[in-house]
Amino acid sequence: MTKIAILASHNGSGFSALYEAALKKEIAIEIVLVISNNSNAVVLQNAANYGIDTFAINSKTDENPDEKIEELLHKYGCKYIFLSGYMKKVGDNITKNFKVINSHPALLPNYGGAGMYGRHVHEAVIHNCEKKSGVTIHEVNTEYDDGKIILQKELKLDIDESVDSLESKIKKLEQSTIIEAFKKYLK
Repeated sequence: MTKIAILASHNGSGFSALYEAALKKEIAIEIVLVISNNSNAVVLQNAANYGIDTFAINSKTDENPDEKIEELLHKYGCKYIFLSGYMKKVGDNITKNFKVINSHPALLPNYGGAGMYGRHVHEAVIHNCEKKSGVTIHEVNTEYDDGKIILQKELKLDIDESVDSLESKIKKLEQSTIIEAFKKYLK
């Protein structure tokens, strides 16, 4: 069984998708650790409710948060990390020593990079009158949204698409895309 850690800053909807897929035996993973930089993150409570160990790690809790995260990843035997809306840049040492996978709410390389996350991405897509958007699951390296693409899924925008409606569609598409990408990646 492949041991995975989840890093998330808020709700961690990707965590929920992976957890449910693992329960249904759709993918052979075990989520053994959930870490957030936000001590009030919903994902921490959800993971704790499932009996998964959780940690809030940030510059207030640790002098070197990346070092503490790496220590826990080794302790729990994690080879893979999934970033589920993690709003901090992952340290170089982590990207060099672990397989770090991210879900991005756009078709990279478009709408990627520093500051391009969540609602900001959808606002830019709508503002630029794009005809399509989507989800990209990719490896994480030392640059924002620059790692090797594992899987992309796209959707067409409606003529009257709003930021809210696009965000909702992308979140729904993201759930299945994450599972499909992990099946592909872990083969």
